[in-house]
Amino acid sequence: MTVEVALAVMASARVEYLTVCDGDDESTGLVTRLRLAVLRDSSAYTDRIRLRDILDAPLPSPGGRSGGAGEYGRIPGIPALAS
Repeated sequence: MTVEVALAVMASARVEYLTVCDGDDESTGLVTRLRLAVLRDSSAYTDRIRLRDILDAPLPSPGGRSGGAGEYGRIPGIPALAS
């Protein structure tokens, strides 16, 4: 998924973070709306940058859930998207 598509999804869902998943539906990290907006406005931005290229940090492992993380390490209320 590209930065523009992610920003549109986040705006319509009214969320600040997205959980990014791989093709096996495993969570691979989080991305914030602020980080995407800053990237989009930078000189380094191209329309070919994908979310998997700019992940903030990996999610906790399912065995070490904290902060309300649910099944597969997802946080309720945060849409999960395949990268």
